[in-house]
Amino acid sequence: MRKVYRLVFMLNFLALNTFAQENYIFKNPNLPIEQRVDDLVSRMTVDEKISQLMDSSPAIERLGVPEYNWWNESLHGVARAGYATVFPQSISIASSWDRQLIFDVANAISDEARAKHHEYLRRGQHGMYEGLTFWSPNINIFRDPRWGRGHETYGEDPFLTSQLGLNYVKGLQGTDPKYFKVIATAKHFAVHSGPEPSRHQFDVNVSDIDLYETYLPAFRTLVKDGNVYSVMGAYNRFRGESCSASPFLFNILRNDWGFKGYIVSDCGAVTDIWKYHKITNDAASASALAVKEGLDLECGSSYKSLKEALDRKLLTEADIDVTIKRLFTARFKLGMFDPDEIVPYAQIPYSVNNNSANDWLARTASQKSIVLLKNKNNTLPLSKNIKAVAVIGPNANDIQSLWGNYSGIPSNPITVLKGIQNKIEPTTKVLYAKGTDLALGVPEMKVIPSIYFQNPNGIQGLTGEYFNNSKWEGEPLFVRNDDNIDFHWDINTPDPRMKMGNYSVRWTGYISVPKTGLYNITDWSKPFMTVEIETGKTSGGKNNHSPRIRPQKIQLEAGRKYKIEAKYQNFYGDAIAQLLWSEPQENLLEKAVETANQADAVILVLGLNERLEGEEMKVEADGFEGGDRTSLNLPANQEALIKAMSATGKPVILVLINGSALSINWANDNVPAILTAGYPGQQGGNAIADVLFGDYNPAGRLPVTYYKSVDQLPDFENYNMKGRTYRYFEKKPLYPFGFGLSYTTFKYSNLQLPSSAIADKDLKVSVDVTNTGDRDGEEVVELYVKDEKASTPRPICQLEGFERINLKKGETKTISFTITPRQLSLINKKSKRVVEPGWFTISVGGKLPDGSSDIQTGRVNITGKTVLLDN
Repeated sequence: MRKVYRLVFMLNFLALNTFAQENYIFKNPNLPIEQRVDDLVSRMTVDEKISQLMDSSPAIERLGVPEYNWWNESLHGVARAGYATVFPQSISIASSWDRQLIFDVANAISDEARAKHHEYLRRGQHGMYEGLTFWSPNINIFRDPRWGRGHETYGEDPFLTSQLGLNYVKGLQGTDPKYFKVIATAKHFAVHSGPEPSRHQFDVNVSDIDLYETYLPAFRTLVKDGNVYSVMGAYNRFRGESCSASPFLFNILRNDWGFKGYIVSDCGAVTDIWKYHKITNDAASASALAVKEGLDLECGSSYKSLKEALDRKLLTEADIDVTIKRLFTARFKLGMFDPDEIVPYAQIPYSVNNNSANDWLARTASQKSIVLLKNKNNTLPLSKNIKAVAVIGPNANDIQSLWGNYSGIPSNPITVLKGIQNKIEPTTKVLYAKGTDLALGVPEMKVIPSIYFQNPNGIQGLTGEYFNNSKWEGEPLFVRNDDNIDFHWDINTPDPRMKMGNYSVRWTGYISVPKTGLYNITDWSKPFMTVEIETGKTSGGKNNHSPRIRPQKIQLEAGRKYKIEAKYQNFYGDAIAQLLWSEPQENLLEKAVETANQADAVILVLGLNERLEGEEMKVEADGFEGGDRTSLNLPANQEALIKAMSATGKPVILVLINGSALSINWANDNVPAILTAGYPGQQGGNAIADVLFGDYNPAGRLPVTYYKSVDQLPDFENYNMKGRTYRYFEKKPLYPFGFGLSYTTFKYSNLQLPSSAIADKDLKVSVDVTNTGDRDGEEVVELYVKDEKASTPRPICQLEGFERINLKKGETKTISFTITPRQLSLINKKSKRVVEPGWFTISVGGKLPDGSSDIQTGRVNITGKTVLLDN
């Protein structure tokens, strides 16, 4: 009877508690958000508040606050959350110079993000990469092509970065007056662009001119014009202060610009404050400093020490209340505490994810992002009736080279080889040869075929033990024979009885090899596997065991069986388990030459990928260090392949897949046609084929300068802008910023601008553009300003307007621009932003002003002087 009374009591208690929760003020969607947030926070204990200040925020069940993980990625598609549309990488789509395209892509990404989030909630999932707060875009200035993360940015120019980032944020966050679709995060604030190996400890100190005219404008635009609701601090220090606890930077953000959202640290950056920057002595003091200066959310776990910091009186609960309220304001603005029925974005169906419309948008984005660098004697476009074409190169048939870092997983990626096969006549021979590896020591990885596996019973395949926990504990839920390890479970699990984020698999058996030699064995695609081969030795002579995704170099002999164990853990969706290898390969170059000799033209697909340039990673290849680059050249083996292909006498078309500038000097002098597609996304192969065979007229423009070598640049560690980017680079580059060719021609005429203007008034400019060629095409109209008389050092010229337009052959359009006083301003010797009287040269054309006749140029005299409110 006592048990019955206890049960009745518990049921009554739960019913009353549920009733109380439903009647909390913060649960009422009709009340102002500020009032709701104040009510919720007032009901939380100190420990509960602290628990909500880290990226993995647990549920507060007594208040009905669900678990939430703030860490999500969407740089060029929803990343790490199962199949998603993968658009061109940021630096690639920046080559489109197309605001509307950026908005459309971001809108599609946020559609998929919302759809995924609500599908996860329906499955009871609240984990990493399943939320609505996205750590994109990266709007750092790509000041030096050696930076490995530069391909995450929109390039080297503050205005271009501002405009593209602004439209990305608008597309991501939506247009509803009450609710955010998702929340975008402008990162990394501020003055951050490598080197990767020292990012946790270096200190940057630049002039106010460089700070306010180069490094901060994009952040200001996204805050003031885009209402971006989150900003991520950088790892490094700026002028001695941690960028994650900087009174100087945070004052600019909140007081000068009026930022109302929340600031999040880069992952582990609070630990850097005391451990590497040595600003404080321990985690508690570093955490207290960060909170008091305005860092609201930590990616990491140092904030667990905030209770100790409170006990030591390093901060107060009121300090914590400021941060917690900002975070819950964001969650309320996302509709997380309101019924789905009244949140418009909650109605987006899961079927929008990875759909055909987004696939076509990915193709369009890739087409618009391709830059034609050279086309001697109209080598391009090629005829679709060509009898035989050789597609050669390490990036020709490698899907990993299509995207770049922070990428989602496409369900049907199209490589360059596949795109060409899709494009041309069925009677045309499409021949393929890899020619060489991406770099010496960086081979192409492929799934190990089933024939080389054997389970302990002598049957082809491996014994797979599937556990209903993440640590291979106890008896497996089931055991089966798997042909090999090549699984894409997406956001599902291997079995309905398993729960995402809480299962593991162990495969055992034997592996044999087709030939004796050095093998690379890895799970490169996702970092959740460990692999052991019992009798193998690494090239360094140690037992072959690696906990992460670095290729294991191991000498194996044909005719022997080696015991193998592979273990996989799942922590979130996007579940991929693959065991890959590279086999020993000989005579790749000779085979490529033989293949080229059988063709009428050679399409040579070279460049880089995320295995060579990226975020703080180990790369064992000449010219690369820590994710950065030490040389701008192609890897030497790729250079040798270019020369071998040219020596065949066949027409060679060089297609570059790359996220940063390349010093392709020899190719520029000797190869008749060159284009760069960047990291073109899931439809890259089809888009490249569209351009190669004339179904799309290229119009992309470089968002960065292509230098002739690193010798033209200052030291990588030097953040001063002198000698960097087109704005301050006085030497001759290989290809200038804003450069790109077309299959048609354009003429500029009738530049209209006043001869004089007042300093505090907008300036109107217009120009006529005519397609004078025999093809329809797109043109990027570029407007540059040069300050001819200034009191402080000024850029050689700077972009202040651009417009991508479509013109039919023979058609003329008038394009108008408005130049605001801010766009004519400078930081003076007193560190104030002013518009000074003087002469300004305005140049409009399809490229950087170079004195040629196809650029329209005029001068305007600015009279008066005005001081702007903020820098």
